[in-house]
Amino acid sequence: MKKITDEELNSLQTMTAEFNKLKTQLGDLALQKHGICLRVEELKAEFQGVEKSLMETYGSDSIINMETGEIKEKEKDGEDK
Repeated sequence: MKKITDEELNSLQTMTAEFNKLKTQLGDLALQKHGICLRVEELKAEFQGVEKSLMETYGSDSIINMETGEIKEKEKDGEDK
């Protein structure tokens, strides 16, 4: 019976092990990506709810400074700046 060399066998085994490890990592990444995408959708929905609440409280023409929380009215077309 013919047989490959120990070096060839070791090379094949090493490559197969690495290939399987990389496939597993790709699967893990796909699951992570899916989880992140779900969280992004949840966050968008939460943001819309907060935005709606703020618009009801402060008006739909309000602009909120994200650094200071300061609120100002949106400038109308034709107003002096």
